[in-house]
Amino acid sequence: MCQVRIHGELREYPEGTPFGVIAQEYQSQYKDPIVLVMADGRLRELHKKLKKEQKITFVTTADEIGHKTYKRSMSLLFLKAVYHVAGHENVKKVVLHFTVHQGFYYTIQGNVTIDEEFLSKVKAYMRELVERKIPIRKRSVTTREARDLFRRHKMYDKEKLFRFRRVSRVNIYSLEEFEDYFYGFMVWHTGYLKYFELYPYDEGVVLQMPTAKEPTVVPPFEPSPKIFRVQQEAERWAERIGAATVGELNEKISGGKIRKMILVGEALQEERISKIADQIIASGNVRFVMIAGPSSSGKTTFSHRLSVQLAAHGMHPHPIAVDNYFVNREDTPLDEFGKRNFECLEAVDVKKFNEDMTALLRGERVEIPRFNFVEGRREYKGDYLQMGDGDILVIEGIHCLNDALSHSLPRESKFKIYISALTQLNVDEHNRIPTTDGRLIRRLVRDSRTRGSSAKDTIAMWGSVRRGEEQNIFPYQEEADVMFNSALLYELAALKVYAEPLLFQIEEDDPEYYEAKRLLKFLDYFLAIPSEDIPNNSILREFIGGSCFDV
Repeated sequence: MCQVRIHGELREYPEGTPFGVIAQEYQSQYKDPIVLVMADGRLRELHKKLKKEQKITFVTTADEIGHKTYKRSMSLLFLKAVYHVAGHENVKKVVLHFTVHQGFYYTIQGNVTIDEEFLSKVKAYMRELVERKIPIRKRSVTTREARDLFRRHKMYDKEKLFRFRRVSRVNIYSLEEFEDYFYGFMVWHTGYLKYFELYPYDEGVVLQMPTAKEPTVVPPFEPSPKIFRVQQEAERWAERIGAATVGELNEKISGGKIRKMILVGEALQEERISKIADQIIASGNVRFVMIAGPSSSGKTTFSHRLSVQLAAHGMHPHPIAVDNYFVNREDTPLDEFGKRNFECLEAVDVKKFNEDMTALLRGERVEIPRFNFVEGRREYKGDYLQMGDGDILVIEGIHCLNDALSHSLPRESKFKIYISALTQLNVDEHNRIPTTDGRLIRRLVRDSRTRGSSAKDTIAMWGSVRRGEEQNIFPYQEEADVMFNSALLYELAALKVYAEPLLFQIEEDDPEYYEAKRLLKFLDYFLAIPSEDIPNNSILREFIGGSCFDV
């Protein structure tokens, strides 16, 4: 028998008891399904068995880790159903592209028509598998065996991925006869996967799933057409360069072709920025360019590069950061956890911002404030500005797409831009790189360099940052006149060199350890590249240093 401490209570279970059996005894005490356990601080899947005395806590689908586990497992269920309904001989390739609303967007290549009839059959088979509670099995094979396996399954992106893996073994998940590789843990069996919906969209299908906030409710499908088109454009860029997956990127790096890839990637971004400048000028009466985007999207560098393009077109741009209009720190509102909420609109002195902007629009001379982030106070240092013919303000801040920030300015005087780092690179055909992971790695590298923040601190506050984005940025993204994707295909290979030492500083006893371990495992997919060939005006320089702009 093994003693197990749960909720402060000491229990005894036979050695070899699956964690899932223990979880079932406690499920009634939890609102949401238990999908993983933390045993002595180590994350474990429910099929794993008790071997010694341990302290156990439960992870549900309301937890970020549990929610990701649910979505990952749903992907396996969906893929199994697609191949079963369509027939393996009719499916050339199923590709998970990116997130659309709360779901995953897939395309299916081969002799398959994605229509209501087909999706109805796929959904019915998925429901059948859920009812049968089929175990999701896990086995370990050598890396060479994994490559041979995926070549037989015609999953060539995975075969290419494992060519560059340094680890000697790979975990393979299977659902009956269907085998695949996934980046992360899975649920115990298909009975956990009750909540989903399928929607035909564009040329593919969206597997819609619950949010971590409401893990048992599938929200209505509400696509964002503008952001979807930007994501598609990003994939076309990746295909044009020939690096749509990590394996293809690693081939470029190992083949000595990364320098050209960097130049092409940067040129594509500069071309896009130039076209945005053309649109602004063609709009006629624009006096305020409003730039918004989530954390670590590269807003500051983008605003400077756009200003250079506007200047090249004969305009006189003036970059302004809305952060300089923060209220003094002691006046910052508190969030539901009692912490200062720097993400909400009320953290900005909206009244003063509008007074200054309308005065500038009238041609008056205005002193622009600076926010002292050390002292937590707004200061005035003699930064005067007056707008004349050809002058245009380039304003960046998380609320810039929300008209409540600039309510006194005429709509025709504003040109709105949404910027985000929408990763166009996938690990392989069935494992996507979450945009949030790319931005988090950008941020922990930048904050270590510019603010002295540890990776532990950055990871600890990331949840609060994400909640602020969900409330204050994403609801307004479709209001933008144009969108700009700041992600670069090569950036994770460059950030790896800076991020890994920071992540290794997090101790096993720290609450942020598992997230650090996950990111380290993720970065291990990439071959590293040096930063010497990255231009000094690159958006990536905002994070790794060496920018020609004051960022």
